[in-house]
Amino acid sequence: MAEQDITLGRLLAAVEERPPVESVAVIARVLGEDLGASDVGFLLADFGGDAIWRLPTFLSPEAGRQGRIELPGTVYDRVIRSQRPQTVDSPEEGCVRVYTPVANRGDVMGVLEVCVAEQPGDGQMRHMAQAALALAYVVTTSRRFTDMYEWGRRIASPTLAAEIQQNLLPDTLCCEAGNVTVAAALEPALTIAGDTFDYSLDRDTLHLSITDAMGHDTGAALLATLVVGALRNTRRARATLAEQALAAHHALLEHGNGGTVTGQIMRVDLASGRCLFVNAGHPWPLRRHEGRVAEVHPAVDLPFGAPHQDAYRVQHLDLAPGDRLVLLTDGMLERSASELDLPALIERDSGLHPREAVRSLTRELREITGGDLRDDATVICLDWYGTELPAPVAAARAEGTA
Repeated sequence: MAEQDITLGRLLAAVEERPPVESVAVIARVLGEDLGASDVGFLLADFGGDAIWRLPTFLSPEAGRQGRIELPGTVYDRVIRSQRPQTVDSPEEGCVRVYTPVANRGDVMGVLEVCVAEQPGDGQMRHMAQAALALAYVVTTSRRFTDMYEWGRRIASPTLAAEIQQNLLPDTLCCEAGNVTVAAALEPALTIAGDTFDYSLDRDTLHLSITDAMGHDTGAALLATLVVGALRNTRRARATLAEQALAAHHALLEHGNGGTVTGQIMRVDLASGRCLFVNAGHPWPLRRHEGRVAEVHPAVDLPFGAPHQDAYRVQHLDLAPGDRLVLLTDGMLERSASELDLPALIERDSGLHPREAVRSLTRELREITGGDLRDDATVICLDWYGTELPAPVAAARAEGTA
């Protein structure tokens, strides 16, 4: 253990001495020195989780887009899905390529690829795992100082509405927090339609929201900004759910020019699984409980900004260990997606990590609609394990694979 700590400490110390744009190059140099690696690369996953791009030595937006690799069927896809390292003999290159997942608390950032002369031993594999962990910390920290990690994560230059929408989302799309895991995916329409999601953890509570603004393009993005800003502001002030809902409502009444936003805001007690929530004109969630998927049917209040709504009801749902709760926007239910059997897909994917489950659902949506979405489609997957993790999850956590 001491050797691993020293390795991680050395990597982070070396990175700290150089500018943020050189972080990956620094780790590549250290690995090359320590392992005699002839080639070290970091491949960063895009927003949708369907492609990966090799971080080039000399960075530019054009280089990022040119280096894109479609994930399905590749070794990178297998490593990301399993969160386990893989080795591949490459006789033509005279080396063994080692692929190690780069992730932090379930949020997958990409894959570390290292070419070494021979099959690595346990010590070398631990070394590369430490390097991957250092990379995860580096990317998380460096994103605050440089745009370079954004270049390859975008298929094309976003519109103003898309930029606003992207900046409203949390920095990471997945988070593992002991007895709960939450992951989300947003599949935007060709004309951005104002979907957002958000989450935050404190010592005892998971805070969660999903919203859908009326309209399209910049107008919808601005409505979403008002709602997310109001919800975050009151959440951080430790307001109740009812107070948060009213704050979002009043923000739209005062500044939304008649626009409305549907949404659900939630608080999940991390000790008991008790979930308090407000439903403001939003589609019902689905819950997988004891092997069966069914809609949860709460009372529905009017959307935020609707002129005749003056209070929001706080309702409750008690989650049981092993439950999966899926929240979504109506883009997952729109006319062109009517063939999407969500309960059957949720049941089919019940063994997947929430991160992979939400990606699976959005992939199915793209296939059914041919990628021609008329509305943004957002899905959140929350797994509640209870106070004792089930054996498969506990084992995967211990190995760092889930």
